Amino acid sequence: MLLKTDASTFADILPPKRFISYLQNILNTVDVIIGDDAKESWDFLNTNQTQNSSSELLGSFETISDKMNGNFALHTRRIKLYRTKFNDSFSKELTSNVSINIPDTGLNDIYITTIVFSTLHNVMPSRNSSFEFTDSNSTSNKTKPDNTINAAVLLVKLNETIRNITLSYQKLNATLELDPQCVFWNFKLFDKVGAWDDEGCEFVSDINDTVICTCNHLTSFSILMSTDIPESILLLDVITYIGVGISIVSLLICLIIEGIVWKALTINSTAFMRHVAIVNTALSLLIADICFFIWASIAKNPKDNPNKDYIVPIGPCSAATFFMHFFYLAMFFWMFVSSLLLLYRTVMVFSQMSKWTMLAIGLTVGYVCPLIIAVTTVAATAPDNGYVRQDQACWLNWTKTKALLALVIPALTIVVFNILVIIVVLYKMLTRRGTGNTVQADEKHALAVILRCVAILTPLFGLTWSLGIGTMVEPKNKRIHITFAFFNSLQVFTLH
Repeated sequence: MLLKTDASTFADILPPKRFISYLQNILNTVDVIIGDDAKESWDFLNTNQTQNSSSELLGSFETISDKMNGNFALHTRRIKLYRTKFNDSFSKELTSNVSINIPDTGLNDIYITTIVFSTLHNVMPSRNSSFEFTDSNSTSNKTKPDNTINAAVLLVKLNETIRNITLSYQKLNATLELDPQCVFWNFKLFDKVGAWDDEGCEFVSDINDTVICTCNHLTSFSILMSTDIPESILLLDVITYIGVGISIVSLLICLIIEGIVWKALTINSTAFMRHVAIVNTALSLLIADICFFIWASIAKNPKDNPNKDYIVPIGPCSAATFFMHFFYLAMFFWMFVSSLLLLYRTVMVFSQMSKWTMLAIGLTVGYVCPLIIAVTTVAATAPDNGYVRQDQACWLNWTKTKALLALVIPALTIVVFNILVIIVVLYKMLTRRGTGNTVQADEKHALAVILRCVAILTPLFGLTWSLGIGTMVEPKNKRIHITFAFFNSLQVFTLH
């Protein structure tokens, strides 16, 4: 290959500074041809079992690494090259996604060269040593692979023999979980066409989307992972979509019933506000559920598309996330309105606030407060691209800015407040039983209905969103995810 020959020759005849400049030009060129736009071309080349263009490209860099002298660092958008000298041990975070650790070697003045290719998964085929070439996969690039390269490719060269090296990779696709394989590129396999091989490398752990490997030799490393979708994830999707669909239908029925019986049931100010709260709680949840389906159509599930770009579209996802955030908050704040109404009618028995004053307060609390929180969250996190998560779904960011707390904290605060209101109201109602009650019969009935709604909704929503926190604390616990999806999608049934 021309790149390999020229690099070897120029390394021998050029002064060090000229060689580094020459090497930077090579990196700039290769940076272009390993980008996402070139993936289809490389896929086509890799289907031919008599060609090894991708293997030769990687081999060229191994040859160049042997010719390097001195300490220096070079980088492009997709390639990070680092060469230095160390004594005894070496540990470094090469990029935000790749780390290396070489423990005690007992050696001094060891030169190490590392090259991290963040997008070489576009270039290298995902076949491993057990791959079998067939007529179908050697002539077509449409065959779905069993594995995919799920990390950056790291080339490591030393001027000594090392038998113990630990590598840490952040997954490219965090949703792939099955059969992680720590591998190196074996240039000799398949008559020197090349393939990934796990000989001498062992998988250590897969925790928080970080895979750790140990190897007893040096070359070009990465990780392979199975593209199969776990059954638990399929079950989770089915529960979520069916549950949300049932929820939407039930909410529509609830709103239709409210419209039919509105005049007959809103005979006093308390009943009026109770039904206003019910309608707006149902309406907020309905719109949030509709936004969920819009969100699902925007952000393709990376588990269903393991070989496609799983970075969500920021603009559309930000809009869908804003409306989901706002209307989920509105749902909780209208529950808060119901609780305030219950507390008001129980504690301030003789107060007579007009229905329109109550309505104004309800609209302010139910919609203005969540709007302020939602807008403030966008303003505080969007400038640093920390509003939505970009790796799996259109939803509030958690790992970078903790934007999700802008939903969790208000929601759980309202749940706790509502529980306290229930306790206070029950105490008041029990203490009044023996001394008589001046509240009119229809008011007493309305209070009982509100109490029942708040008492049922609050524990349910509290349980649901407590499970939501569980999905953040234990993101890999499938039981928590499935339970959360089940209760959250069917919570509408207790509205009436």
